[in-house]
Amino acid sequence: MIAPAFAVMVALMGDTVTSVDVTIPGPVPLPATLTLPTGGGKFAAVVIVHGSGPGDRHGTLGPNAPYDDLARGLAERGIAVLSYEKRTRVNPLSFLGRPFTVRDEVIDDAIAAIGLLRSRPEINGDRVVLLGHSLGGFLAPRIAREDPQLAGVILWAGAFREQLPELMVRQLDYIASVAGADSSRVRAQRDQVGIMTRQIEGLTPADSASIAVVMGAPPAYWLDLRSYDPVATLRELAVPVLIQQGGMDYQVTYPMLDGFLAELGPREGLTVHRYDSLNHLFIASEGIPRPAMYSMPGKVSDEVIAAIAAWVEAL
Repeated sequence: MIAPAFAVMVALMGDTVTSVDVTIPGPVPLPATLTLPTGGGKFAAVVIVHGSGPGDRHGTLGPNAPYDDLARGLAERGIAVLSYEKRTRVNPLSFLGRPFTVRDEVIDDAIAAIGLLRSRPEINGDRVVLLGHSLGGFLAPRIAREDPQLAGVILWAGAFREQLPELMVRQLDYIASVAGADSSRVRAQRDQVGIMTRQIEGLTPADSASIAVVMGAPPAYWLDLRSYDPVATLRELAVPVLIQQGGMDYQVTYPMLDGFLAELGPREGLTVHRYDSLNHLFIASEGIPRPAMYSMPGKVSDEVIAAIAAWVEAL
């Protein structure tokens, strides 16, 4: 039997933060954690939307759990945070044998998570903010278009316009350039991704019903993404936007952010923060940016968390 969305289990995380287990309702109910400041209130709240892949509620990558860092850091500053298991992690078999798009993978669950927050007695439903990380940031304007009541949107390493296949090719080209002895293996992988990218580029609307899988997803997924322009969508929205970007991020880079902002043009309610020493997880890194930095334990920068908290409180 599936527990109702309001069923909870409370676990103490310290004097200033409380963790509540909840369930995001939907075709695939998703286990989630609501991290709350202690004390009474109607708190402002942030929903974290994952990056690509079958992510968990912690944002786990190697020894790091950036979504946990965010949740605790914001809750210590008086802001609630909801993070949840991604549908592709909880029930990947639900995607097999059918066309699907990012609506199934990301958007519907993000909307349900926002709705759950608004139903909670601890939350001020008028002060709910969406934070999208990486792919979640790329999709954040689209999610916000479906929920005009959001108080704000945060693009967390998510300000880019490139299509995902091209982004993967660019990342693999970069990794090969810094991979040393592994460069030939990375180049071989890049060549395979390049072949699949050309297949995706050749897709037409006539392919949308196909269940053939290209680079992990059916044609409908890639056609849906192709039709989406995050910059044009963001221009349509009046919601305040915060963009945060790390300078040690080789996945979503400063030049990508610059291109995004140049195309967006002047916009009321836009705030941009750059952090030269932080990587894609907003954890401090040194040396040449490369995948190995994700195996080094660290914490999300306090400066980043404090800036988010101040921005949310000012809304």
